Amino acid sequence: MSKLPILMYHNISQNENLSFDLTISVQKFESQLNYLVDNNYRSYFVSELENLKVIANKSVILTFDDVTENQLLFALPLLKKYGLKATFFIPFSYIGKSDLWNDGSEKIMTVEQLKSLDSEIIELGHHSYFHRKYTTLTSEEIQDDFDKSFEFIKENNLKVYPALAYPYGNFPKKGNHKKEFFNLLEKNTMKVAFRIGNRVNKLPFQNNFEIKRIDIKGQDNMFTFKWKLRLGKLRLF
Repeated sequence: MSKLPILMYHNISQNENLSFDLTISVQKFESQLNYLVDNNYRSYFVSELENLKVIANKSVILTFDDVTENQLLFALPLLKKYGLKATFFIPFSYIGKSDLWNDGSEKIMTVEQLKSLDSEIIELGHHSYFHRKYTTLTSEEIQDDFDKSFEFIKENNLKVYPALAYPYGNFPKKGNHKKEFFNLLEKNTMKVAFRIGNRVNKLPFQNNFEIKRIDIKGQDNMFTFKWKLRLGKLRLF
């Protein structure tokens, strides 16, 4: 049984003093990528999982939520430098605007910027339309959210793989609500969907709609990063 860590990033900053919680400094991020390359890790797009029968022993998937401009400015050049791939998840309603979950402090990429991304390095996925918690929505509201996402993709001729990163890692976890939600994901052609979970995945996945990601924090030192890469997040962190 193969193991696959899927790392979750958000904002990148040039200011080391801002490296905390959802923001990681350029310096720390580069050190992490350098470690992956030096230790012979191979990166994959989320889309590549669909047809993979065998995965290398040292494999990793890098994911970024929100497609903020700082990812374009700081993450993309480093991913190119180290020859690593990443999947960026889009909250479609906010394209070309500012977010709300960071008090409006982060600008989201424009359509033109998204189209400029090197497809050899970056692929795009879904992060919902309105970036709301799915547990607060009815089935009709969730379907409307999907409809608006697909309409935006079509109108702007974007290439977006049918993978979904749950906003805030939030999704219905119990009973009929969970069953109905997963049925909606299938209806809307989602191949895979990502929670947080903070554990290393084992392949094959037990459930394609509950794939775990490991939250990489700005305050993580290299020891913590290496630990998370191998084992996921423990309570002492």
